[in-house]
Amino acid sequence: MKRVWIWGTIGIVAIVAGAGTGFGWHVTRSLQPMPAAETEQRISLPPGAGTRQLAAELESKGIIRSARVFTWYLKYKQEGGRFQAGEYAMKPGLSPDEIIEHLNRGDTVKEAGIRLTVPEGFTVRQIVEKLQQQEGVDPQQFMNLVQGYKGPEGSAAAQIPADTSLRSRLEGYLFPETYEWKKGTSPQEMIETMTQELDKKLGQLPQDWKQTLARRGLSVHQMLTLASLIEREVVVEDERALVSGVIHNRLKQGMPLQIDATVQYLFDKPKERLFEKDLQIQSPYNTYLNKGLPPGPIASPSLASIKAAIYPADTKYLFYVTKKDGSKAHLFAETFEQHKKNIAESAKSAKP
Repeated sequence: MKRVWIWGTIGIVAIVAGAGTGFGWHVTRSLQPMPAAETEQRISLPPGAGTRQLAAELESKGIIRSARVFTWYLKYKQEGGRFQAGEYAMKPGLSPDEIIEHLNRGDTVKEAGIRLTVPEGFTVRQIVEKLQQQEGVDPQQFMNLVQGYKGPEGSAAAQIPADTSLRSRLEGYLFPETYEWKKGTSPQEMIETMTQELDKKLGQLPQDWKQTLARRGLSVHQMLTLASLIEREVVVEDERALVSGVIHNRLKQGMPLQIDATVQYLFDKPKERLFEKDLQIQSPYNTYLNKGLPPGPIASPSLASIKAAIYPADTKYLFYVTKKDGSKAHLFAETFEQHKKNIAESAKSAKP
């Protein structure tokens, strides 16, 4: 009987040991990565979801072998409390620890959104055309919002004058920048973002910019108008302050600005060349027929042009003409006689 008892005990131990070995092998195998594959799977982890729900989806998408074993493993590692909700992109072949690392870091898939680049010198019309082409935005709805927009107190847009001659109320106030919004963002929200960006950029100016404007007798609206003229007239960076100096000098002397860009603004699309009849178009924006600044900006100026408008070069220049050698630089003059010589010189340098 003693022998039977001994051999029975040995048998039970052997069975338990075998079962333990089999269980250990099962766990080890279940924690092995799935065969690597290039097919990406989307794993959703909603806010408040538990590890069991997550493990079940990982198994169903072929990322892990066993949801039950993975759940046990998370408990053993004391993981899961830092997992971040969202949608993840995972490929088979990841180890359990790599999966845990992705979830702890919150490597979620970025939601497809709206990306809009507004180049310097773009008009509101050009901005809305781009939004229409890229995102299917209703241009008329956008323009209606532009015309009715009221900036919050203290913002630049809040200082737009109630002038019925303004061709587009927010012209010059939609700052040229690259913007990213979530899909479904409304045109109103887009407009708010772009006008707020202008306020942020104005906040980067030297601290005395408002006092400097006051000394020059310019409002923020007039400054942005002047900056937009510089933006549309200047290509060579170093010439911004010089062109600004010319505009300031002509304003002081009561001379018409005679800037072609203000006439171009009257057309839906810029003309390659302006004719004499174009310069006779009756409009408050036509700086050939009207002295002073036009009613408002003619484009979205860059921060560089805004700075040049506030801090013009100290110069006696009253005229400039574009070189025709392809450089897009200008020749500057203090007198009309010098200006005529510059025009002739520019014509001689024209490329055949």
